[in-house]
Amino acid sequence: MKSKAIIAGLDEAGRGAVIGPMVIAGVSVTGSGLKKIKALGVRDSKELAPKRREKLAKQIEKIAKDILIVKVGPCKIDNYKKEGINLNRLEAIKFAEILNYLNPHLAYIDSPENNTQRFEKMLSKMTNVNFIAEHYADKKYPIVSAASILAKVERDKEMAKIRKKYGVRGSGYPSDTETIAWMREYLKEHK
Repeated sequence: MKSKAIIAGLDEAGRGAVIGPMVIAGVSVTGSGLKKIKALGVRDSKELAPKRREKLAKQIEKIAKDILIVKVGPCKIDNYKKEGINLNRLEAIKFAEILNYLNPHLAYIDSPENNTQRFEKMLSKMTNVNFIAEHYADKKYPIVSAASILAKVERDKEMAKIRKKYGVRGSGYPSDTETIAWMREYLKEHK
């Protein structure tokens, strides 16, 4: 691969959360930048401690040719849903925005669907950028791991602001008993 070729990775953090935004990150690098990303030892953000993610995010930012981070809050997600746009389609829309901005020669995307062909078909109607969408791409492609880290670090920052303002406990996901307990208490107090 020529070092002038631009490669991008895209991933999200916060999909399905009841508190805090879904954050989608795209990062692009040249071929030489891709080697540097690999050398960092990046991997799926869920496998890394918060401090390690933050350190890696700073290093990724230095290596990247370009980065675009898009945040979609729960109310906005609900509005899309009212318009008949489900989470997979919403992700495709936001991935297309990022792809069109980064305009790489090739992008690797962590598909939210097991049926990657269906997702690729939907996304290909929104962009002319060449891409490969795979389920769990964040575990397979370092450039997608880099995007995963950037998205997770940004979501963590957003959650820290929300915690400070509202005293939220837990991760913000509906599967988290601490989040649900906090929501019940909050709603009871603010009826």
